[in-house]
Amino acid sequence: MIGQKVSIKARMSTGEAHYAGDLVNGSHILDFWGDVATELAIRLHGDEGLFYGYDNIRFLAPIYAGDFVEYVGWVEKVGNTSMVCKFEAYKHIQLSRTPNLAVSSADVIDTPELCAFGTGIVVVKKEEQRGAQDPLFVQK
Repeated sequence: MIGQKVSIKARMSTGEAHYAGDLVNGSHILDFWGDVATELAIRLHGDEGLFYGYDNIRFLAPIYAGDFVEYVGWVEKVGNTSMVCKFEAYKHIQLSRTPNLAVSSADVIDTPELCAFGTGIVVVKKEEQRGAQDPLFVQK
């Protein structure tokens, strides 16, 4: 791993629910991973870069409206213009959805649940690289 892991936490809204039972479309995970990748590129190269593509994406557990999810990423490998990044998504809190409880009741998950993982490649043109903007991302 090069540098530190970065993460974003967000609550899935009812507006993001796409399927029956308030199930959120898996593509929302990719949206957040894109933001994580942007932060990684800025910290390492001082530029947002462009996403080249994803590989080996696996969805392991459903995400519903009301869930609090953490989207984590780190740089695994750096080339001349590309960065290979690893991503994970963890559910930390979920609505209880228990009939005898209020619809607003929620449960903290003791061990956050891994909902998805994948790999992505981000490209930052050589002429746009300005060097590490974060001392924890200096390449050795």
